[in-house]
Amino acid sequence: MKYIYKVFLMIAVSASVVSCLDMTPTDRVSDKVLWEKTETAEYNVNYLYTYIYDILMTQSKAGQVEALTDQMKYGSYGYNKMALIPSEFSYGDGTTLTASYVDAYMGMWNEVYQGITKTNVALSCLKSYGKMSDEDKVRLEAELRFIRGYLYFDLMKRYKEIILYNEDMSAYSKDKELSSESDGWDFVYADFKFAADNLPAREAANGRINKGMAWGFITRAMLYAERWDLVKEAAKEVKDLGYALEEKYEDSYMKSVAAGNNEAILQYLFDRTQNVTHSFDFYYTPGGDYTIHGEAGGGYGTPTQEMVESYELATGGFMDWTPWHDTNTANPPYDKLEPRFHATILYNGASWKGRKIESFVGGADGFCAWNIEPEPKGRSTTGYYLRKLVDENHDVIAHSGGVQPLIVMRYGEVLLNLAEACYRTGDDAGANAAVKAIRSRVDLPYTDKSGTELWEAIRQERKVELAYEGMWYWDLRRWKVAHKKYPEGLSGYQLHGLKISKTGDDPVTGEPTYRYEYVSVDDKNRNFPEKLYQFPLPSGELESNSKIVSQYEGWR
Repeated sequence: MKYIYKVFLMIAVSASVVSCLDMTPTDRVSDKVLWEKTETAEYNVNYLYTYIYDILMTQSKAGQVEALTDQMKYGSYGYNKMALIPSEFSYGDGTTLTASYVDAYMGMWNEVYQGITKTNVALSCLKSYGKMSDEDKVRLEAELRFIRGYLYFDLMKRYKEIILYNEDMSAYSKDKELSSESDGWDFVYADFKFAADNLPAREAANGRINKGMAWGFITRAMLYAERWDLVKEAAKEVKDLGYALEEKYEDSYMKSVAAGNNEAILQYLFDRTQNVTHSFDFYYTPGGDYTIHGEAGGGYGTPTQEMVESYELATGGFMDWTPWHDTNTANPPYDKLEPRFHATILYNGASWKGRKIESFVGGADGFCAWNIEPEPKGRSTTGYYLRKLVDENHDVIAHSGGVQPLIVMRYGEVLLNLAEACYRTGDDAGANAAVKAIRSRVDLPYTDKSGTELWEAIRQERKVELAYEGMWYWDLRRWKVAHKKYPEGLSGYQLHGLKISKTGDDPVTGEPTYRYEYVSVDDKNRNFPEKLYQFPLPSGELESNSKIVSQYEGWR
């Protein structure tokens, strides 16, 4: 069976024949030939699949968006996009967060509209020249409308008011008014709904965009639109298609669809034999994976102490971490934390690739003082490393690129989307059932809740269940709480880590002993200005579009 990675393998073949995706085609006969038959039309559609991948990998041009929250800290004080820039965003300095600065590092306006234009050209070509069966023609239109809906959704969550274009190329103009937020969500929903109604189920999709993906993205997009009933309807459709939680939490995102992952709704697969790889491990693997071979790499971004403390005990409830908010020689109680912690975060002494993590000063993985040392060189600034999404079987010395799948959406998220929609509509039973299903997988106890307690349970599960899957920053923006004081929001706090020093060996057990020092990895308190709820329009759009008379409020 073909899977998504095969789409990438076809891109090289198809890239030379996408003249219809060029806005200035010179040969209409060529366009006709390209779009007449299913096979050549699919090559052109395959090219547009890359926009889904590009947005997945560029949620922020300053690195993973978790670095804009309490979940991750990038490990260098030098001025580069993977280091100081996420901190500048997080500090919320008004003199730094200018419209041009935010547009450069968080805005995706120009890139996404390029994809939208190409998708609309493709839709126009398909409708004008497609001579394949009605079944194939409708399916390809549904794939293209899913891609367009996906792209417009990315714009909507950033900008709220955008410019809407469909495949009527005669209506394209450099001068066009912004839509209302409601009209934008109508457009996104219409595209995803058409896709959901007309795409095949996953068994018949043969690795292409399928019905489950469309229904799944309706659950995500309609949370932003606050159209709760549509979320609930779509979640039921996803369930009825046979998606379910994997037995093991780590399998939900690391097990490939090809290997039978029944939770993955949209996932990108890779193949080293075809040189289709990614660089995730290069950035996030523990630094010792390199340094034990005399090289530097990994550890660019590392989990924070705040994120560690977000995990419950395996028996339920939260650990009292205050003894480690100073200097302490007792080992932190990592062994008592719930399974998702151990699947997500590597700590000093954790098992990894047949060795133990050494995130202490001078250890194989090492510690870097964030605001003192200019480069981490693979060392951790927090005392932790990311385990989730990193491939423990990947030899980073032998192979530069990783091949573990990258998850875009899975059923665990759909359940949490459903839980929130149920809560918003007063369906406490439905919300509790969804939360309980998520927690049951990792054997965490749960009693039904209501009101504020139920909302906090949903929020807690979104934070830890979906950790490092690109959700938390957007969730806090979506809930309009990011500007509030921590821990509800992202203001008035600093991130921390544990600076670990080896002090010797226990005379009885022979095990090493350590001193743990609670250290800040920020220079100042973090702040989320309310204007960041709507990213600024790029200056190029303001200058060229006479229908847009002013910048969004807050950026003027």
